[in-house]
Amino acid sequence: MGICLSARINESPSNTGLSSKYVSSDGKDTSSTSSKASSFSAPLTPRSEGEILQSPNLKCFSFAYLKMATRNFRPDSVLGEGGFGSVFKAWIDENSLAAAKPGTGTVIAVKRLNQDGFQGHREWLAEVNYLGQLYHPHIVKLIGYCLEDEHRLLVYEFMPRGSLENHLFRRGTYFQPLSWSLRMKVALGAAKGLAFLHSAETKVIYRDFKTSNVLLDSNYNAKLSDFGLAKDGPTGDKSHVSTRVMGTYGYAAPEYLATGHLTARSDVYSFGVVLLEMLSGRRAVDKNRPSGEHNLVEWAKPYLANKRKIFRVLDNRLEGQYSMEAAFKAAALALRCLSAEAKFRPRMNEVVTALEQLQDSGECGSNPNNISSKPRIRRRSTGDTSNGRSTAAYPRPSASPLYA
Repeated sequence: MGICLSARINESPSNTGLSSKYVSSDGKDTSSTSSKASSFSAPLTPRSEGEILQSPNLKCFSFAYLKMATRNFRPDSVLGEGGFGSVFKAWIDENSLAAAKPGTGTVIAVKRLNQDGFQGHREWLAEVNYLGQLYHPHIVKLIGYCLEDEHRLLVYEFMPRGSLENHLFRRGTYFQPLSWSLRMKVALGAAKGLAFLHSAETKVIYRDFKTSNVLLDSNYNAKLSDFGLAKDGPTGDKSHVSTRVMGTYGYAAPEYLATGHLTARSDVYSFGVVLLEMLSGRRAVDKNRPSGEHNLVEWAKPYLANKRKIFRVLDNRLEGQYSMEAAFKAAALALRCLSAEAKFRPRMNEVVTALEQLQDSGECGSNPNNISSKPRIRRRSTGDTSNGRSTAAYPRPSASPLYA
C-alpha cells in the first residue's frame, strides 16, 4: 500500500476548529427504522490535524499507490469533476490492498484535490475528520486518504449507481427516470442520513445537501457524500453557528443566506428543495426554463398546497405510478421543509417518520427497485461505453461559496 511521506501536520487544535465525535454504530441496517444509532460516545473536544490524520479507522495511502490504482489518473477513469477536483475509478486487491488490474479486485473511488481550486486543505481535512468517525448505512464510507507533499486525496467506497442528480436530470443515456417508489426510497434513505447527523449524539450540520451529493449503491440505497462544508452544530445555550455563507445556489436556506446563522433547520430546507426536485424532475435552478420558472421553489410553492394544481409540479414521467393522496402528502412534506421561517420546518427525524408512514401505507408503489413502471427503449449515446456498460457518474465533488 505504501507509506505516507512528507505529511504536513500542524498539531495545534486551534488551526482546525474541528471537534471529535467518536461516533460509532453497530453497523446494522436501519432502513426499516428511524435514524437512531447505538453505542455513541461523543466528547466535543477540539482535535488537532495530527489527531485527525491518525484515526485508526482510516488507511493512509501513498500518492504512488493511488497513481497506480487509477492508472495514472487516466481521463477515461474519471467519474466526476467539480470545485474540489476530480473523482477517479480505481481497483485494489480486497485482501492485500495492492493496486489491481481494471476489472479485478475491489472498485474504489479516489477524489483528488485540484491544487488550483478554491477549496483547499481545510475542507479536505474536514471530510477526513467527519467521515473518519461517522458510521451509518446512509453515509458514504471513507476508506482512507493521502497527504503527501502538495497532494491531497480521499479514498471512498465505490457507489455503482452514481449520483441522484444524474438519475433525475440526465437524458438520452443509460440513466433512466427513477420510478416514484424508488424516488421515495431514496428520499427516505437520505433523510435518515441527515437525521443521524442532527441527532443529539452527533450534532453535525451537513450544509451542502443537494442531488449531486446523494450517491446510490447497487440497490438504490442513498448515501450522503462530500462533507467538506460540514460544521459542528451549536452547543450549550447557543441557537446557531455563525459562519461564512457557503453552499450551492438554490439549496441554501433564506435565513442562512441573510445572516450566516447556521442550524440543523438549514439542512431541512435543503432537503425540501431536493424532495421537490424528485417530485418534479426539475432542477432547483434552471435558466433554460421559461421566465418565472427559473427558481423551482418560487415557481412550485403556490401549487404544492392545492390538490387541484399539484399535477402542474409533478414529473410527467411518473404518470400512473402514484396515487394523488401519496403525491399530496409528499408535496405537503416538501412545503413544510421549505417554510420561510426555520421554526416552522420539521426536524429531520419527523421527516423520516412521515416518509416511513408514506412507504408503510403502500402508497409508494409495490416494488421500490423498479426503475420505471413502463419498459423503455435504451438508446446509446455518444457517452456510452462500447461494451454496453455505463459508468457511474459522481457528484461535482464540492460546493461553491455563495458569497466571498
